[in-house]
Amino acid sequence: MRFDVFTLFPGIFESPLKESMLKRAIESGLLEVQLHNIRDYAEGRHQVTDDYPYGGGGGMVMKPEPVFAAVEGVLGTGDRGLGIGDQDAGQSAISNRQSTIPIVLLTPQGRLFNQQIALELAQYDRVALICGRYEGFDERIREHLATDEISIGDYVLTGGELAALVVVDAVIRLKPGVLGDPTGASDDSHASGLLEYPHYTRPPEFRGWRAPEILLSGDHAKVDRWRREQALLRTWRRRPELLDRAELSELDRAFLRQLAHE
Repeated sequence: MRFDVFTLFPGIFESPLKESMLKRAIESGLLEVQLHNIRDYAEGRHQVTDDYPYGGGGGMVMKPEPVFAAVEGVLGTGDRGLGIGDQDAGQSAISNRQSTIPIVLLTPQGRLFNQQIALELAQYDRVALICGRYEGFDERIREHLATDEISIGDYVLTGGELAALVVVDAVIRLKPGVLGDPTGASDDSHASGLLEYPHYTRPPEFRGWRAPEILLSGDHAKVDRWRREQALLRTWRRRPELLDRAELSELDRAFLRQLAHE
């Protein structure tokens, strides 16, 4: 899967993409991240990418010309990005077909990112991410270039780069072969609509605190049921609103009714 990231600060991505799962995914050819510096597409000697907002007010606004030029140049007629991952130097860019390449604006005004959106994006072979800076984007970028807008939470960051890394990480781990455990992504919190059950490892006793005996029993059916009930219990205590959307069996519902009664 390929991500084209449009940013004014490509250096922010260098270290995270060279560590852990993202590094392994890149080395194995499952992930390709192309970083495109928007400033390279700005005209003039000073390569200006922002300007004062019409109507006055504080802050600067990202100009439409360099952003349009970068995205259309990369997805349409050229590819001038800094590659992280294997790519032939002469490889031509894929045509900008908005129906097949989502162009995602990372902005506090976007739809709130969650596991379902990560699953949606994981269905594509290529996704474009545009990182905002300053006060925001010229509205024409939002209206006439982007096909989607995503926010990673109800707070404000200095720019969209960290949000882009969150999206890349959450999406690529859903691709087959990226995680060492084939079932790892499906067991995670939110993957099933519930928070994940608690985990234990050796030693069986630490400072007088023992791991649950059922996990040491070797009875896989009982372990599976215990984990399911613990996931339900943790979700019920910490994020009860998630239960309204989770797929629950009758056995799950009976367990929840018992919790409520107790």
